[in-house]
Amino acid sequence: MLFAALVFHHQGSQRGLEFVTGYLIELSLSVDNLFVFLLIFSYFKVPARYQHRVLFWGVLGALVMRLTMIFVGATLINRFGWIMYIFGAFLVYTGIKMFRQKETDIQPEHNPVVGLVTRFLPISHKYEEKRFFTKVEGRRTGTLLLLVLIVVEVTDLVFAVDSIPAIFAITTNTFIVYTSNVFAILGLRSMYFLLAGVVEKFQYLRTGLAIVLTFIGTKMLLVSTGLHIPIWISLVFVAVVLLGSVAASLLFADEGETTIQVDLPPDFDLPLSEEVPATLGELEETPSGEEQPKSTPLPR
Repeated sequence: MLFAALVFHHQGSQRGLEFVTGYLIELSLSVDNLFVFLLIFSYFKVPARYQHRVLFWGVLGALVMRLTMIFVGATLINRFGWIMYIFGAFLVYTGIKMFRQKETDIQPEHNPVVGLVTRFLPISHKYEEKRFFTKVEGRRTGTLLLLVLIVVEVTDLVFAVDSIPAIFAITTNTFIVYTSNVFAILGLRSMYFLLAGVVEKFQYLRTGLAIVLTFIGTKMLLVSTGLHIPIWISLVFVAVVLLGSVAASLLFADEGETTIQVDLPPDFDLPLSEEVPATLGELEETPSGEEQPKSTPLPR
């Protein structure tokens, strides 16, 4: 919010509204990413104490990839203005598809990236503490943690295909586009540890995102007719839809059945009254007769 205030002060209300709207869209799409990351960590059985390491390097990789995609997209739009209509049609298609597909279908065992990586890069079948590489019989080999990191990076790249055109529908200013993405991505690691235990309660968030993406795509297509929707209307619409989807999710919450343990990194500060989840070491040290700490639920 401090950065948004600086944008309002130095670049005017138009740029400020563009930044806030873009940030809100990117942040909501990032929450949808959390569910997928939980599924990936659950499938590969990533120890809780190593999850924040994967997210840390995953965020750095995402910043580089999205910077590249944003500059490529901006260049294409500046040279070929009609590509905005392709982005708009793609967003409408994505929104409709997301609306019809209520749940994210992630099957790592069928992910071609897993097969491609394991074909060209030797990968061990176990975790070597927090290392991404190890040596097996004198040969440098990637650990299972490296494979998880690659899957997370590719997954984020797939999500960026939706999020980048969405922000270009709000503004084509490269500075606003990139900074809104940066702040949304930087908050992803913290949001993961805050929302990992409650993300399953947002079952209507995908419906809200579907409506938002369809609206943004339609907004881009309407430009061809000479109709321009003011940025403040876009901001109000996006905020109302997303807040409404969250409210509906909390009012009609379903309980998840799958569990995954989440361990906080040493430098992560929880809000007051939040309990710090137990680490794997603490779980092992707990006497068998005592009550075991509860795991963080993961939606089906």
